[in-house]
Amino acid sequence: MGQGQGQGRHGGHLGAVYGASDAEEIARSYDAWAETYEADMAKAGYRHPAICLALLARHLPRGAGPILDAGCGTGLLGDWLGPLGLGPVDGLDLSAGMLAVAARKGCYRQLHRLALGSALPFADGAYGGIVSAGVFTTGHVGAEALGELGRICRAGGALVVTVKSPIWNDGFAARAQEAGLAQVEASAPYVSMPGEEGTVPSIAAVFRRVGGG
Repeated sequence: MGQGQGQGRHGGHLGAVYGASDAEEIARSYDAWAETYEADMAKAGYRHPAICLALLARHLPRGAGPILDAGCGTGLLGDWLGPLGLGPVDGLDLSAGMLAVAARKGCYRQLHRLALGSALPFADGAYGGIVSAGVFTTGHVGAEALGELGRICRAGGALVVTVKSPIWNDGFAARAQEAGLAQVEASAPYVSMPGEEGTVPSIAAVFRRVGGG
């Protein structure tokens, strides 16, 4: 959302995304951004994918898949997971335009146009690992999505997420525990886009699915 809600002074496509009033407007904003998204985020020094990749490699062994890239966008993460032996990889995203770019990379087993925060069409314990980079942020997705992510994560599997600090500080870890997810690691606060003025810090965290699944 806008600066008054803690997102900083963003313009262009990023400003349109955070200024959107509902999920469908967010999706349309990402659709319009899809073809230049990766280049634009590279210029901003976007850190979430690299940090998530490092945490996945630390907490998931090779062959621990399948993996769900929850909020996969254009496939920044999916493109890197296969070479590390973390697959097969499925992706979901709200934006059809972003999914179309991800599909061209050929790194996903399946892609789904779905919104986090609602029921997901996957079996209990379907995934050995789940990663969600840049999704738990103001105006996008909050802790309400943790219940379904916990349900579809296999017992012993890892959930790696980045979370904007206002959402993290509003009891995110406690909500994760309610979803059967035990916190095993959390980063120090960091800025996800050093090239964007006023970016609110984020936390990267790892949770382990306990019981069930």
